[in-house]
Amino acid sequence: MDGRDGEAQDGTSRGAGVERLMEPLRTNVPPDRDISFEGIRRMGSPVPLLVKNDGGDLLQLWLEPVGQDYWLSPGESVYVTSYGMWNRLPFEIVHEADCITVWATSWFATVSDMNGDEFPPGRRG
Repeated sequence: MDGRDGEAQDGTSRGAGVERLMEPLRTNVPPDRDISFEGIRRMGSPVPLLVKNDGGDLLQLWLEPVGQDYWLSPGESVYVTSYGMWNRLPFEIVHEADCITVWATSWFATVSDMNGDEFPPGRRG
């Protein structure tokens, strides 16, 4: 912020940033408001992204904007699938040490194993 109320350093309003986030949510909210694994899959327009842990340690997969963590063991792979509509790209991805953050720009995504079944969130075993 540059000190002026409601304006970012690049001259855009803070409201524009919020609108960038809210537009896909309003566009994609399931008609029956079912945001379960199966409810999201019924939205259609799936775009899968393969995420694989080729390292020797646990890898954290952080799914945004819902803020859910998933942990992949060495050699384990999952699909993060975005559903619905988005403005430019279905995902934004950030890699950090031992963590990959995947932002589903449609707001609605699932994480599934290689068989298409729901992959459990949180640490396992």
